[in-house]
Amino acid sequence: MPYHLIAFIASCLVVLWVTPFVQTIGLKIGCVDNPNARKVHAQPMVRLGGVAIFLGNLVALLLVWNAGGFGWLPTSEEYRIWGVTVGGIVFFLIGLADDLFTLPALVRLVAQFVAASLVWVAGVRIENFSMPFLGTVTLGALSLPLTTIWLVGMTNAMNFIDGLDGLAAGVAAIAAAVMLFVSVFLNQPAAGLLAAALAGGALGFLRYNFNPAKIFMGDGGAYFMGFTLAGIGVIGLVKGVTTVAVALPFLILAVPIIDTSTVVIERLRRGLSPFQPDKRHLHHRLLKAGLSQRGTVLFIYALTLWVGSLALGFAGIPSGWGYAIGASLLMIYAVWMVWQRTRGLGDE
Repeated sequence: MPYHLIAFIASCLVVLWVTPFVQTIGLKIGCVDNPNARKVHAQPMVRLGGVAIFLGNLVALLLVWNAGGFGWLPTSEEYRIWGVTVGGIVFFLIGLADDLFTLPALVRLVAQFVAASLVWVAGVRIENFSMPFLGTVTLGALSLPLTTIWLVGMTNAMNFIDGLDGLAAGVAAIAAAVMLFVSVFLNQPAAGLLAAALAGGALGFLRYNFNPAKIFMGDGGAYFMGFTLAGIGVIGLVKGVTTVAVALPFLILAVPIIDTSTVVIERLRRGLSPFQPDKRHLHHRLLKAGLSQRGTVLFIYALTLWVGSLALGFAGIPSGWGYAIGASLLMIYAVWMVWQRTRGLGDE
């Protein structure tokens, strides 16, 4: 656990220190996200914040490695840490290239699947899982497509929800924190280490990204965080011996998964590209219902915390169901506040 704390603190501090420099560089080179009819922000914003998040995570892991190496981990777990780390670098670079040069959607998607396939070769793969009444199911030839679909799908899901100040960073911070506790409880220290670094980096970035934001993370940051969360699920949670363990990453990441799946299905139903931007995401609907940017983001935070608390309960963490009950009460209050707000606007 001390190594996890070092990773969390180091990542957070690096992001806090580096982000202002990244913002200055972004302004100088003109790498900004301009407002348009679909976007919420009203002025150009630097979209290179993912550079700071990436550097924070990388420095944190290198610091832990330099302090004592990963010798406290089994060799296979050490390889998986490097597999997810190298994969995160590649996905970050794909996103950064899009931030700088605006890559076509098909080019990005092909590059992501190629990168995910290489990560699978490196050992970050879903090979088997437990099913009710069936016991342990070995995927065999299905391992590659299922692993790559999960990694690429989660990467894009995080990018799709990055539509409001602090939304993606906050959701990632909450999800990573939950993954940290669950991974440590399930004796998956490698996954826990990656989760600690990501949670620290996302939390540090919120200092500059929460409404009113000073900088955006861009595709580089969203891709990196989405892939890392998906990778943590593969090397840690899915490898559990119970059916519940297999479901944990899907439960923890339910908010971006459900939001993205719903929007993509609706776009396909209307004959549009799944990458065609629109205003059908949950945060767009909440804004349309009358919530403020902060209110919308805080509501989705509460929703993410709620599903994360359910994961704590299902994982069997001590007092996990107590946390779940507390989060459920918070969720009920948040829903009531949203209902009061939207009803009030409807009566005006």
